Amino acid sequence: MVRIRFQQNLDDLKEKLLVMAGMAEQAIQRAVEAYRVRDLSICDLVDRGEMAINRLEREIDQMALDLLAMEQPMAIDLRFILAVIKINADLERVGDSARAISDRVRELQAFPEAEMPIDIPRTANLASAMVRKALQAFIEGDAEVAESVLSMDDSVDKLNGAAHYTLLNLMKKEPAVAPQALNALMISRALERVADHATNIAEDVIFWVRGADVRHHMGAAAGNSKADGK
Repeated sequence: MVRIRFQQNLDDLKEKLLVMAGMAEQAIQRAVEAYRVRDLSICDLVDRGEMAINRLEREIDQMALDLLAMEQPMAIDLRFILAVIKINADLERVGDSARAISDRVRELQAFPEAEMPIDIPRTANLASAMVRKALQAFIEGDAEVAESVLSMDDSVDKLNGAAHYTLLNLMKKEPAVAPQALNALMISRALERVADHATNIAEDVIFWVRGADVRHHMGAAAGNSKADGK
């Protein structure tokens, strides 16, 4: 009976984290749409959503800490709860990134619209896909899916690097659009951070499933060897 109750508590914790994940992903989609159409009412939705994400983060942390204190879980259950705490923090930061993008959209309202020679929606799509795949790995407890997220990070880094180079050159050549270019650069950077958080989530899934620490891209082979030797 005790074990059944504990498992139900773990399931409730997982379910609440998935609700937060949906809110974080929606926040990024809304923020990018606000940038695309320059709609401040969408920014308001992002801002309200970010406050809700913050509240949920606190609830999830408390649930996880209560489980650690009362149940004293061992092995894979302990790793699961620790992974939830870390994933929870990364999802909250995804919400922060969405809020940062909406703040930039607000700043852009003071300037004429200017076409930027970068593909913000493509970067957003890639970063969002990384978040979705990392969460799929979490839902399914699949370390191989999580590993595939790690390999996607380079593509977002390259897009952000290209945007940085392009926009800095644009600011030098066309000072009149420097404010618009700077805001676009900061939006690209915020999306790159979303990809970083997705990478963190994927690494936490691998830690949960295999007991392997693959942070700083130590590599899947190292993860497997550690798992085999535990």
